[in-house]
Amino acid sequence: MKALLYGAICTLAAMELAAAAHPAVAAPSRAEHRRALLAPLEQAATDCFAETIGNNPAALAHARAGRWYEAAGVIGFLCRPEVDAMTKARDHLEGRGAGSRYFTGPYARHLGQELARRLEPLLTTKAFANAEPRADSEAPAVPAAAGEP
Repeated sequence: MKALLYGAICTLAAMELAAAAHPAVAAPSRAEHRRALLAPLEQAATDCFAETIGNNPAALAHARAGRWYEAAGVIGFLCRPEVDAMTKARDHLEGRGAGSRYFTGPYARHLGQELARRLEPLLTTKAFANAEPRADSEAPAVPAAAGEP
């Protein structure tokens, strides 16, 4: 039993020495761990906002006018699970209320820019030529047949 315990201690000590000698191989820092945990959650929330705004005509109209807060407000309830996951993870890592502060502060400040970048193809107005008469235009006069009075 002593030999097994001694072997485990020596192995752990050797691993710590190896990690100290090669910092690139060492375990990720706390900040890197937080970033790795929070980035996918932020990405999922932003993806949800972009997809939902792109599929909702009222939200897209606000987005075209540059009113991102209103556009997100129209569809915000649909992205609630993603936003809740992001805020709860931040609360867990940084303390109670940190997720809500982050969502209404830094995240909301940059959300408009990110959505504008992602939705740019939908926001640009496209003009196209059409040979068909408009539906609301007058109907063309039907020429009278030659044999009719």
